[in-house]
Amino acid sequence: MEGDRGAPLRVDAETAIILREAYHKIEALFRADHYGLYDYVRVVAGKIARVDAFFVGFLQGSNRVRYPYAYDDGRYVDPDTHIFGPNGQTSWLIKRRQTYRFAYDGGAALHAGVPLGDAVRRSEDVVTVPIFRPTKDGPDQLFGMLSMQSYASNSYDDNAIRAFEWLCSLVERVLTREGEDREALRRLPAGDIGPNLLTSDHVMEYLSHRVASIREMVEEAMDEPDVGASVQTHLARIVDATEHIQSELIEMLMDTDEAPERRYTSLTKAQQGVAVLLVDGLDNDQLAAELGVSLNTVKTHLSAILRKYGMPNRAQVADDVRRYLAR
Repeated sequence: MEGDRGAPLRVDAETAIILREAYHKIEALFRADHYGLYDYVRVVAGKIARVDAFFVGFLQGSNRVRYPYAYDDGRYVDPDTHIFGPNGQTSWLIKRRQTYRFAYDGGAALHAGVPLGDAVRRSEDVVTVPIFRPTKDGPDQLFGMLSMQSYASNSYDDNAIRAFEWLCSLVERVLTREGEDREALRRLPAGDIGPNLLTSDHVMEYLSHRVASIREMVEEAMDEPDVGASVQTHLARIVDATEHIQSELIEMLMDTDEAPERRYTSLTKAQQGVAVLLVDGLDNDQLAAELGVSLNTVKTHLSAILRKYGMPNRAQVADDVRRYLAR
């Protein structure tokens, strides 16, 4: 959101109390729990106004929006990805860079987009707030949105809209702070910490741990004394399914690309030292100074690295080493 963030928030006293409590809980509890953050914001918004549908979306590429969290009429909506067109809410936000309200166009932009959740029912009021992240040069970058919608008309007065924009600013702060933390880590020398690059290893390990936690919860439920035989059967099937998933995830890891690791480990220790520094974009003189060797030695190491990697230039080698370090 771009606007006067220093101005006092004009909401009623009851709403201010709700928002103050939300501020403290979000600051304390949801730095690393995005699902919990979005879920809590939805609940808080529902204390202030009617919220029948709620979603969080993030822009990716030139024409896609990924929705990691959505609720519709009290039911969780499976995460999804949509390609947005020229007339929907997303395009409206990109063009105008401000909160979208149903009253602006009678819901034309809302209904021109791909519906989430119940495609039969039409929302009759909506507030969709853009989320920005700061950039070094130029205007802030719009990278996402939060939306609350109602199946009843005239659900959102100015008090509710200001409150929701303020809640969205808290979400924006949490996400922006995480990005700043990652950037600070990225600036460390590559030898100290791998670059912030999401790999299949990270994804598989995360999924395996989450599935394991689900299996443990189901096993605990099975041990409850009042669980009937029929429920026990269904729970046992869930445990069996989670065990299958965990096993399959580990086997999938065996199919991931191990070439970056093989290429890196084919280097001598001295060559590995040069390869790691290539990730930081050092030129030959800087490499020589960093390693305490002559310029000719650096050139010899680079020639050997390019030959072993079978790549034409140091930039491609740096990208390949980056993939290995991020594992």
